[in-house]
Amino acid sequence: MEGRGYRRTGLVLALLWFFLSIFPLYFVLVTAFKPPLAVSQGPTYIPWVDFQPTLQAFRDAFAGLRGDFWAPIVSSVLVSITATALAVLLGAMAAYALVRFEFRIRLLAGVIFAIIAIGGFLLLHGLWGMRVPYALGIVLVVALVVSVLANRLPLPGPVMGNDDVTFWFVSQRIFPPIVSAFALYLLYTEVNKLGLRLTDSFPGLVLAYTAFGLPFAVWLMRDFLATVPVEVEEAALVDNIGRFRIFFGVVLPMARPGLVATSMIVLAFIWNEFLFALLLTSGKWQTLPILLAGQNSSRGDEWWAIAVAALFSIAPMVVVATILGRMMRSGLLTGSIK
Repeated sequence: MEGRGYRRTGLVLALLWFFLSIFPLYFVLVTAFKPPLAVSQGPTYIPWVDFQPTLQAFRDAFAGLRGDFWAPIVSSVLVSITATALAVLLGAMAAYALVRFEFRIRLLAGVIFAIIAIGGFLLLHGLWGMRVPYALGIVLVVALVVSVLANRLPLPGPVMGNDDVTFWFVSQRIFPPIVSAFALYLLYTEVNKLGLRLTDSFPGLVLAYTAFGLPFAVWLMRDFLATVPVEVEEAALVDNIGRFRIFFGVVLPMARPGLVATSMIVLAFIWNEFLFALLLTSGKWQTLPILLAGQNSSRGDEWWAIAVAALFSIAPMVVVATILGRMMRSGLLTGSIK
């Protein structure tokens, strides 16, 4: 009897939490179909009982009465899919290397990289007046080559392994986003002066969002690829098959559930990202979060129109969450997500 009481209490609490979670989504959904009068007269909840639903808010949105509605949707779709594909591909390659190879990175070699990069940039840009993109590109290449060569020497100090490298990837998301977003904006504006436009452009947003999603991809794909049996790769190596062919032809197909799950998670982060799009776009390539933030007019907050924009922003992520939940319940991701 006591156990049954606990179960009933848990069920009640779960249903209460479900109601609290689903009610905002339901309210946005019904608000999108409300006429203006049904919104201004007070809260109404049930269609055909409290109000007569209408598609006028959708017609106004797609007619452009509150600005261009299609362009942010197209921008979000193109940028999110492209950046997700690049981030997952690069992240899977980095995660595979972290799973199959042993890395020993000397901390002093990293210090050498930082000294050469910072000092060289101050020298080239500050003293010699070289433009920022050129100076930055030169010092990064030189610092990378010197630090790699220095890492081969028996330098004193701590030595970092694969787990430290993984933590370094994840740590990129610990810093406040405004730090990297503002620095990236300054870099993009300098590159614009050279004739290569990156602000308010497709390549600029894809580059920024790929870097934004890469730490998540590396972190998640490392666990997925660790479940792939190494014996399969060893058998392929015996048949004289190259590493790249093994990775793309053997490892990735076996880790397909992990690729799908990682892609969905990274896509969700990129789709909902606001700060990078706010700083790096000004009109042509603005995404849906920017459209939502700008849904104010001289007539005040038209909540029926804001609800329409919110629906188009929420709907893809609801589909992604549903698919990911079904994969987890069916056991496709068992042992891969911890």
